[in-house]
Amino acid sequence: MLLTNYQTDSFYDEMFSEEGGIRQSYHILKSRIEGMDDKELLKRKASAEKALLSLGITFNVYGDEEEEERIMPFDIIPRIVTSFEWKKMEEGLKQRIRALNLFIQDIYGDEKIIKDGVIPAEIVYSSSGYLKECKGIKPPKGIWIHITGTDLVRDGDGQMLVLEDNLRCPSGVSYVLENREVMKKTFPELFASLSVRPIYDYPIRLRGMLEHLSDKPNPNIGVLTPGIYNSAYYEHSFLASRMGVPLVEGTDLTVRDDKLYMRTTKGLKQVDVLYRRIDDTFMDPKAFRKDSLLGVPGIFEVFKKGNVALANAPGTGVADDKVIYSYVPDFIKYYLGEEPIIPNVPTYLCSREKDLKYVCENIGNLVVKAANGAGGYGMIIGPVASEKEKEEFVEKVKADPRNYIAQPVLSLSRIPTLIEDKLEGRHVDLRPFILYGEEIYVMPGGLTRVALRRGSLVVNSSQGGGSKDTWVMG
Repeated sequence: MLLTNYQTDSFYDEMFSEEGGIRQSYHILKSRIEGMDDKELLKRKASAEKALLSLGITFNVYGDEEEEERIMPFDIIPRIVTSFEWKKMEEGLKQRIRALNLFIQDIYGDEKIIKDGVIPAEIVYSSSGYLKECKGIKPPKGIWIHITGTDLVRDGDGQMLVLEDNLRCPSGVSYVLENREVMKKTFPELFASLSVRPIYDYPIRLRGMLEHLSDKPNPNIGVLTPGIYNSAYYEHSFLASRMGVPLVEGTDLTVRDDKLYMRTTKGLKQVDVLYRRIDDTFMDPKAFRKDSLLGVPGIFEVFKKGNVALANAPGTGVADDKVIYSYVPDFIKYYLGEEPIIPNVPTYLCSREKDLKYVCENIGNLVVKAANGAGGYGMIIGPVASEKEKEEFVEKVKADPRNYIAQPVLSLSRIPTLIEDKLEGRHVDLRPFILYGEEIYVMPGGLTRVALRRGSLVVNSSQGGGSKDTWVMG
């Protein structure tokens, strides 16, 4: 049997306890797996991969000359979260989003948090995500961050921690929805015997949230994509289709008389709400990058005058900065008067002289990241880096300390994963998706990303990672 020789290797395992016993939430799954012969499980894996291939769930890898488009790797052993554990995660994520929204509103408004000395002004103003052009703006309903994907990890002690926040254009929710449909067909008997909370209504909730941003009874909504060569284009088209709204590029839109319009076969049609999947500075060549061919000239002025709602609002990228991430527990205490429900990973700021010295002397034991890096790029994992790589990275950090942070190497939790014809432990994280509209909604589950390479801690798809379905028990 595939589970017979499974080893936890002293890591926290999502399915098995340290003593080798099965965790309660996995009892039924384990019995189902053990009730199949190995060939049957492998057959179901092949069937799931075939289904995903036929759906065309792909992503692009920039800089890869051999293969621009790839199928997202998927593992059929699900991650299971108890209702009790999920309730705490849900409360913690809602708390975090409220505080982040208040922070963004504050720094583009009265700047009370800066005046009160909670965060240094230079940290905020030097962030590449801070847009001085957003000063004084008040977005519809006072909401800046409408869609968020927050990355959670579990350490070696089993504690859940926030690894980072993704507020600009968080991606991956289409994989969550498609993975679930494939799993229902792969393990129909499991869904019949387990009370797994549904996620199918996410596109409905997403559209409802976007409609809430407009005062019109039936607002016109669009999804703005950079185009077919964007790494998440599949998701852009998927969500537009599921919401029943147009997918548009910058060339499909125009500004007339301080309003945004979409070009259609029947003429111009005003757009009231735009879900943008394009970075802030590429959005409007008049306001930001003049060389951008992806955006819409004049759209930022339309937004400032309140004639179109943009989700997420421009300027939210400031909270994606990993240096500012380290202050989020302080934001929660400052704005909400509460202790963080889900703590951050301990973080060293290289802009602090004491921290910089420690990081440079101990880089072999740390993960060092660029403040605005993404996708597993712009970082170094000390224990697996060569001496030359560490030396070169130290020089990078010394040359620009503001833009680097460091964290201890976490023993990320693992979960059984079907690798070829064996079940082996692989490290995972979890990206739940949060919508902020009339209320805050956290999708029950999220994208469990798995590092498919043995021993790897990097779960990003662009770095060889895959995904699993996440089941939250009802």
